[in-house]
This record gives sequence, structure tokens and C-alpha cells, in this order.
Amino acid sequence: MAWAVKCCAQSGSSVKDKEENMSRIGKMPIAIPAGVEVKVMGPKVSIKGPLGKMDWPLEQGLGAVVENGHLLVNRTSEERNVRALHGLARAELSNIVLGVSKGYERSLEITGVGYKVALQGRTMSFNVGYINPVLYQIPAGIEVKVDKQTLINVKGFDKRLVGQVAANLRAIKPPDVYKQKGVRFMGEVLRKKEGKTGK
Repeated sequence: MAWAVKCCAQSGSSVKDKEENMSRIGKMPIAIPAGVEVKVMGPKVSIKGPLGKMDWPLEQGLGAVVENGHLLVNRTSEERNVRALHGLARAELSNIVLGVSKGYERSLEITGVGYKVALQGRTMSFNVGYINPVLYQIPAGIEVKVDKQTLINVKGFDKRLVGQVAANLRAIKPPDVYKQKGVRFMGEVLRKKEGKTGK
């Protein structure tokens, strides 16, 4: 019984600490770099920079204001979910500011004899051990560069989209667990399985 009470107390404390941490993050101002324009239009924040433009909707109970070259996210409620969303909204808006000003990128590499990728316009063609090449259409807002037919660089101003596209490319031919052939993130550490040996 005492153990259960202790566990519940620790769990409750952990949730409270997480909420307070997100709340502290939410109060941190976001510096607006030169060349970036931020507009607060009611429950929506619009951010435009050299690389693109993105909007972020604010949840009920949250607001935003631009003051002295900084974007501030505030809340009008102390409810638990609002405190948690406060930090999330601030983190997302900070990511957008960085994205439209400097951008995000992910790099991948292809390993395996004969494995390669070609880029023609907005279409990527993968030769990775299948009977036919696998085609991938690059979505809007993403730029891709291919070097030496095995190195892929994905760039964009939307952090989520960059990550999703990189994950989609890796999923075309995930690294083999035995020979580790396929598409992997640059620097990705793989656990190699030993092949079965005959007795």
C-alpha cells in the first residue's frame, strides 16, 4: 500500500514538474531576426522570412504579442492543458522563426553495391535492389540535392516536413540488419545482426 502511494506521488510530481517546465519554456521570448516579419492576427501567428512563410494557430487560452523585436506567447488560463500547450506553442513558433530565416536540413546516404539515386527535376529515382526503380515526388517547400548518386541532402523551412521527407526516403529501402545495405540517415548507428551459420 505504501509502495502504491509512493508511486502515485512520484507520478503526480513528475507530471507537475513537466507542466511547470513547459510553462517556463512558454514564457521565454523569441528573438525575431532581421528579415523576418511576424504578424499576430487573433488566434493565428503569421511568420514570413527569406525562405518562406508559415502560419501557426494558437489554442484557446493562448495569445501572442510582438514587443521590442521579440515574439511573446502568453496565456489567459492556468488550466493544466493550457500550461502544457503554452510551452509547445512557444517551441513551435521558435522553430518556425528559425526555419523561415535559416532553414532545416537532413542528410542521408545510400550503401550497397549498385544502389544509387538519380534526380530529374522534382522526381527522385531509386535503384535499391528492387525489380523496378522506386520514384519519389519531392513535395513543395522542399529542396533536394544528390551528390555522387549516393548522398542526399534535404532542405526546407518547415522542420516537420523536412523530417517527414527524410523519413519517407529512408523507408524506401531501410538498412538491412545483416549487411546494412539501404538508405540511412547520415551518421546513423546501426546494430548489425550476425548471419546464421551452419552446424
